[in-house]
Amino acid sequence: MLKIAIIILVISIVLILIYAQTRPNSFRIERSMLIHSTPEKIFPHINNFHQWESWSPWDKIDPQILRTYSGSPEAKGAVYEWSGNKNIGKGRMEIIDSVPSTKVTIKLDFITPFEAHNSVDFVLKAQGNGTLVTQAMYGPSPFISKLMGIFFSMEKMVGEKYEEGLANLKEVVEK
Repeated sequence: MLKIAIIILVISIVLILIYAQTRPNSFRIERSMLIHSTPEKIFPHINNFHQWESWSPWDKIDPQILRTYSGSPEAKGAVYEWSGNKNIGKGRMEIIDSVPSTKVTIKLDFITPFEAHNSVDFVLKAQGNGTLVTQAMYGPSPFISKLMGIFFSMEKMVGEKYEEGLANLKEVVEK
């Protein structure tokens, strides 16, 4: 009986590993929200990492988070590094492209609890009497990410935080 259980366990593990390998080699998580303000009023809250503390949901997870800013104070070349508890980990963001009132592209490097290198775009499009703000993270999906994705939905976890962040940004801007 024990022998059969071990064989079933081994076969299950092999099937999970094979399935993980068939998953996509890249990912994209995207959320959008209409904010009743102009792109010009919203843009500074995204283009300057010093402004993120007022709306970023990640900062609220660890009130003791250590922040370091370097490079340009805003726009291209601005750098934000953080070190937090086990839920936040350690990482670095750098604005690598900034088109006033239109788009900010960020290079996002996670160091701990796992290493990952992704990109994040914020795109602002005037729409009626407001602005549609879209936040998207995308990048490669190495094998370990594919495997973790079988058991944890990064789309759901990160997507919910993006929704929260955009709602916080909306609240800050619309005050």
